[in-house]
Amino acid sequence: MAVPKRRMSRSNTRSRRSQWKAQPVTLSTCPRGHTIRPHTVCPTCGRYADRQIIDV
Repeated sequence: MAVPKRRMSRSNTRSRRSQWKAQPVTLSTCPRGHTIRPHTVCPTCGRYADRQIIDV
């Protein structure tokens, strides 16, 4: 494993960490209008891709 020979400066460390950003949660709507996360079964109506998957 590589080990740095010199200490990384504060500006280099902070510029590298500036890319660590929290992403907002991606949301979509099911065909019946409920807000859900994409590629998941709707917890309200139990449908996925216009098919009934679970009984709610």
